[in-house]
Amino acid sequence: MSIEVGSKLQGKVTGITKFGAFVELPEGVTGLVHISEVADNYVKDINDHLKVGDVVDVKVINVERDGKIGLSIKKAKESQPSQRPRNKANDRAAKESFEQKISRFLKESEDRLASLKRHTESKRGGRGARRG
Repeated sequence: MSIEVGSKLQGKVTGITKFGAFVELPEGVTGLVHISEVADNYVKDINDHLKVGDVVDVKVINVERDGKIGLSIKKAKESQPSQRPRNKANDRAAKESFEQKISRFLKESEDRLASLKRHTESKRGGRGARRG
C-alpha cells in the first residue's frame, strides 16, 4: 500500500513535540500530525490528547517532494461518528450551567487582560514613567 494524499491509515505515535506528533505508518515511514490537526477544538497541550505508543487513525493530507508526510487525526475522524476525546475540560463543561460557563469565561478573560496589561506596562515603564 503506497502513501497517497487522501489515504486513511493507522499508525503509532513515536514522538511528541510542542508543535505536533510523529506517527509511524505501516510501511515504516514516519509522518507528522501538526498540533492543529489533532482535534476539532483548540489544543493547547498535545500531551492532553496523545502519548507515545498510542495507535491512531490518520489521514494523509500532503506528501512533500522531500518525503515529508503531513497527517491529520481530525480529518480521519470526519467520516466516522464524532467522538470527542474525553478530558477534564470537556467533562467540566458538560456539567456546568450556562451561567457558570459565562462566569468562568469572564474570570478567565479578566485574568488574561490583567496579565496582558501588566506585561505591556512593564515594557513601557509603567504608568509613572516620564518621557524625556
